[in-house]
Amino acid sequence: MSERKSLDLPLLSMGMMSVLLAQFFSALADNAILIAAIAIVKTQGLANLVPLLQESFVVPFILLAPFVGQIADGFPKGRVMLVANLLKLLGAIAMVSGVNPLTAYGMIGIGAAVYSPAKYGILSQMFGPASLVRANGMMEGSTIVAILLGVLMGGWLADHSLHWAFIGVMAAYALAVVANLFIPKLDAENPGESFHPWLRAKKFMSALTLLLKNPDARFSLLGTSVFWGSGTTLRLMLFAWVPAALLITDNQTPANLMGAVSIGIVLGATGAGLWISLANVNRALIGGLLLGPAILALALVNDLTFAAVLMVAIGICGGSFVVPLNALLQEKGHETIGAGNALAVQNFAENIAMLVFVGGYSLAASVGIPINNIVVGFGIFLTCAIFAIGVSRKYVSAGKVC
Repeated sequence: MSERKSLDLPLLSMGMMSVLLAQFFSALADNAILIAAIAIVKTQGLANLVPLLQESFVVPFILLAPFVGQIADGFPKGRVMLVANLLKLLGAIAMVSGVNPLTAYGMIGIGAAVYSPAKYGILSQMFGPASLVRANGMMEGSTIVAILLGVLMGGWLADHSLHWAFIGVMAAYALAVVANLFIPKLDAENPGESFHPWLRAKKFMSALTLLLKNPDARFSLLGTSVFWGSGTTLRLMLFAWVPAALLITDNQTPANLMGAVSIGIVLGATGAGLWISLANVNRALIGGLLLGPAILALALVNDLTFAAVLMVAIGICGGSFVVPLNALLQEKGHETIGAGNALAVQNFAENIAMLVFVGGYSLAASVGIPINNIVVGFGIFLTCAIFAIGVSRKYVSAGKVC
């Protein structure tokens, strides 16, 4: 890769506002339609398909991983985001038209897989290292506010009118497309590369190997993978935990608790932007190490107010953990294989983690393990996993391993 270049735009530039709006509306629709899809399978008496919804969404991230990074780096990223949001809109139209929810949500997953490397990779082209963590904090803030509103809107509408829920989703995707039109047309980072499947697979494996050999990139990949694997699992667990622990059976309550996590992530992301930079990125481990104990505490809760407070705390820990790690990977990717390719590798690793974590939860639920026991086991596992990452990072920082 050539020497790192960026426009070094102001954080409040028109380009950044366009990126934030596009991400906001896209993420809002992504989360509202998940709640609506869950409501659909529940009304069909197929609640056992809820984990499969998440898996139908993440499988495209894994299968398309060798290609989406080069798509993001081979074309202007703003235009890639536009096309990806159009794909999501088509998936939403398919779901409202009666297509199998797993198939339609898989279509949205294809759009999301294409969209993700571009939405974060564009930041490293727009901002220099001094602003990159703060830009990521703004992006995460926009995303999490959208998630909050999306799950609240999706939960309320799913209990009242699925028809209006889908109208809202399609309108949000359409607004994301419009916002994409105002993103600056940046140069492609790595144009002209072949899209031949075998060559792309080889290049992807080379990129994966290169990032895993880099201590900073490896730290980021492991940390964000554990975070998103656990976050996805927690989101699905809430739909089983709320009826068992709080004796509430609607769709809105677990959606509201998901929103409480989102509020916490906004707070954690904001704190990370102020307190953590690439120079002291190891501070992110503090939030990560507190995630497991916070989830363990959930097993002791049977009151909605306490549950909401705990969800906010979980979000704060998660936001302060994942935002600096995202910025770290973007910077190392931009220096080596291109930010888009680095984000594609990250998505591959994160979605493998999601499949494994969600698969483990589904297996535990299918054999009849009580949800509170699952929560305890999950919290212990998460604590051990992030502790192991922290120990490994300590040795790397000390120069004992590479």
